[in-house]
Amino acid sequence: MADDKDSLPKLKDLAFLKDQLESLKRKVENEVQAGVGQDSSWLASPFLKGFLAGFVVAKLRSSAVIGFLAGSCTGVFAAQTYAIPDVEKTIKDYFSSFRKGSD
Repeated sequence: MADDKDSLPKLKDLAFLKDQLESLKRKVENEVQAGVGQDSSWLASPFLKGFLAGFVVAKLRSSAVIGFLAGSCTGVFAAQTYAIPDVEKTIKDYFSSFRKGSD
C-alpha cells in the first residue's frame, strides 16, 4: 500500500517529463526543417551563416579586437565617470556660429 501512494507522484513526474521531451523533439525538428528547406538554397542555412560568422571572427587580427574592446571599455568608463559634452551638439553649435558670423 505504501508503494501505491509513492507511485502516483512518480507517474505524474514521468508523464510531465515525457511531454517536455516530446515538445523539445518537435522544436528541434522544426529548427532542422527551417535550416534548409526544400524550396530554399543551402546558402540560407543558419548553420552556414554561423560558420561564416565564426570564420570571419577567427580571421580578424587579435590586436584589432583587443584594441576595439579596450577603447570601448575606456569610452564607457569615461562617459559614466566624467561630464563629457555632447559631441554632436558641440559641432552643430560651432558650425552655426560660423554661419552667423559670415552673414
